Amino acid sequence: MGIMARIRERTPGERGAVVAGRTEEQKKDSAFNELKGKIHYRLINLLDLSRLVDAEDKLLQDDLRRGVDLILAEENLALPVPEKERLCKEIRDELLGYGPLEPLLHDHTVNDILVNGYDQVFVERKGKLERVSVRFNDNAHLLKIIEKIASGVGRRVDESSPMVDARLPDGSRVNAIIPPLALDGPSLSIRKFARDPIRVQNLLQFNSITQEIAMVLESMVQARLNIIISGGTGTGKTTFLNVLSSFIPNDERIVTIEDSAELQLQQEHIVRLETRPANLEGMGEITQRDLVKNALRMRPDRIILGEVRSGEALDMLQAMNTGHDGSLATIHANSPRDALTRLETMVSMAGLNIPDKAIRHQISSAVDVVIQIARLSDGSRKMMGLHELIGMEGDVITMQEIFAYELMGLDEERRVKGRFITTGIRPKFMKRLEAMGVNLPAQVFRETSKL
Repeated sequence: MGIMARIRERTPGERGAVVAGRTEEQKKDSAFNELKGKIHYRLINLLDLSRLVDAEDKLLQDDLRRGVDLILAEENLALPVPEKERLCKEIRDELLGYGPLEPLLHDHTVNDILVNGYDQVFVERKGKLERVSVRFNDNAHLLKIIEKIASGVGRRVDESSPMVDARLPDGSRVNAIIPPLALDGPSLSIRKFARDPIRVQNLLQFNSITQEIAMVLESMVQARLNIIISGGTGTGKTTFLNVLSSFIPNDERIVTIEDSAELQLQQEHIVRLETRPANLEGMGEITQRDLVKNALRMRPDRIILGEVRSGEALDMLQAMNTGHDGSLATIHANSPRDALTRLETMVSMAGLNIPDKAIRHQISSAVDVVIQIARLSDGSRKMMGLHELIGMEGDVITMQEIFAYELMGLDEERRVKGRFITTGIRPKFMKRLEAMGVNLPAQVFRETSKL
């Protein structure tokens, strides 16, 4: 019996079955992977890989098919057409892409790819996690893909540097961690980004904001207010930041600062800066704080921080307070008050022994608005509140809520019910908007009636 005679497509029942020992399905996968590895190795010596990189899709498929046919003939192996097509596709993904990840990377319904181990892959669709049948051959195969991703952006991952933040060519964010830190083998997380950047119209379609809120957001950006976007992991902070940045006029010079470049700005005049980790000798590290200091010498009209994490918070606040209005940044926090507390903590991480009251005064003077966003239980993402900082009362920063999202339970399909409400407070920044020539209808801030 030939090596491929035992292979057939998996059935849903087999995918879900958990049995002791090595299952029949695993044997079939092992046989297929054994043949794929053998042909893959032979093809590397047979084909001109430099020509394949720039080849058109049809020519590439034809070259691979001819190579596979030649090797199968030499091995005296007969293969059904569907299996041959699958073999060609998977070998192509290994040669020029990211192996088993390729189908998931091209699936527009997938937002996150989470690889817990070589045989455990999960994806997020519409805010919900689900396991998929995609798997790697073994830990070595998964590690090879991780190394390929890291090397593509000049990073490395090995025992001396077992964690890496990287990105794919399309901007998707990648984090990988390998043994000895990951006890059960390499782990990989990919946060995908839409090929077409999400715009304010998309947020309106998703009911993440309302038309009135969109008008206010656009006005705030055009009037050069300093805005902090607060939210937990996976709430869509970067997406929201991209939407806000789309309101920046095209004639302004923008400098972006990120740990791993993922912003998708559409303006022409952009300088993108990215941090650099230390080398093998522990030298050469460039932090976000270093980049913020350097950005101030680059004559920016706007400074955008992908995420504030550490001592760069002090330099960001100083920039906001010294003429660099219109700056945008994100921060991990579960509420606007928590966001201010985290900012205060991160300023103290700069190590300058600034009194707490002075830090809070600087925050209240620099930051105009905190926008809180969240991912709800049904996977939907909403702007939960828009808070304006209005000054200090004693030692406490005071805020007022302009817009909020009011939760009203779940419907029959377990989807979140709720509505956006306006508190009726006319924000203090309206004077600044009017001074910049931005006029909003009075009814935008009219208080929402009680139910």
